[in-house]
Amino acid sequence: MNPFKTYRGLPKSIYILFFAQVINRFGDFVLPFLTLYLTKKLGYSYGTAGIIAMISSLLAIPGSLVGGKLADQIGRRKTYLMAQTLAGIFLVPCAFVQKPGIIVILLFLSTFCNAAVRPSISAIVADLLPPEERQLGYSLIYQGINIGVSLGPIVAGFLFNNYLSLLFIGDALTSFIAVGLVFMNIKETNPIHKEEAHSIPEESEEAGNILTVLWKRPQILAFLVIDIGYTFAYTQHRFSLPLMLDDIFQNKGAEAFGYLMSINAFTVIVMTVFIISITKRLKPLVNIIIAGVLYAIGFGMIGMIKSFTLFSISTILWTVGEILVVTNHGVYMANNSPKNFRGRFNSIGALSWASGSALGTSLMGRYMGIMGVRAVWPLTAAVAGTASILMLMLHIYSLNRSERLNGTSE
Repeated sequence: MNPFKTYRGLPKSIYILFFAQVINRFGDFVLPFLTLYLTKKLGYSYGTAGIIAMISSLLAIPGSLVGGKLADQIGRRKTYLMAQTLAGIFLVPCAFVQKPGIIVILLFLSTFCNAAVRPSISAIVADLLPPEERQLGYSLIYQGINIGVSLGPIVAGFLFNNYLSLLFIGDALTSFIAVGLVFMNIKETNPIHKEEAHSIPEESEEAGNILTVLWKRPQILAFLVIDIGYTFAYTQHRFSLPLMLDDIFQNKGAEAFGYLMSINAFTVIVMTVFIISITKRLKPLVNIIIAGVLYAIGFGMIGMIKSFTLFSISTILWTVGEILVVTNHGVYMANNSPKNFRGRFNSIGALSWASGSALGTSLMGRYMGIMGVRAVWPLTAAVAGTASILMLMLHIYSLNRSERLNGTSE
């Protein structure tokens, strides 16, 4: 299957975002190693590291809300440029500061700004593409992320062990390069008060505030609440997994984690186009239900294995689930969002992600401190399985609702 043919004919700005994501995520050195950095380099306990990671995740909530509001009001492009630049600036001092407290504060600020970037990216894709092409657009951006991530963690693992200050400098530098690429090549896409050729009834402009608009769309609220469970499970790949690997492989745990993250990214690069081709006719919720089952299996088996080969198989399983979630989550949100609320609806989606991530780190940090790292994985499997069942119930409700409303699009 030719990926170039699959993605042919998309707007130029989508390709620019793709390359910006490749560059930026190649240099996403700090976040994947945050747990190890907090415990091994700064000397924090598992519980304290979990609390810090929780606060970092929670800061993504106001960050995404601010970013979504700005994306709808001042524009997607301006929001991206401002927030991504600040995210990089806050990382630079971390390379030189010696006080752990100041480093943690700077990481918090960078996380806030990174969260403000995401709604603008999702809104640009929804602005430029009709509903039937959005899965392609979101999957291409996702491919860009993972092409960068396929190599980035290996470099980051080396820097973590040998040149720690460059971990922060490299992360910031790639952010600035991505900003330059967007600045020179992407124009504003905000469609407010403009007619869109691909507009559908669910995307018509609405008056009111975000709460009143959401209240009219209960399926979105239910979707976001259930999605917290998915994110709770998925977050364990960057919080609990590196600690599990460190426990099993000792000093080579960071290196093993880097390789698994590269397997994760390589799986995305190789399989995304294939998975889209066989799932594009399915409803977004059906694909996400399947993803929950794969999360339950892929993460659940980690507590019973010790060999790197089995860890690799586990990574492939939950990565396929990740592909299904990422390439369908944005489609479902965009297809149910008024066009003048796209940025804010995407920020609410980020709020759901941040909530699941915060719970996944804080609760698991405490649970791990009491029960041990191996006990994390049966609980993770249970959460993912329950979320998948709830998503199935939402899908059934949505089908019945669509019939009552004479075929309202899911």
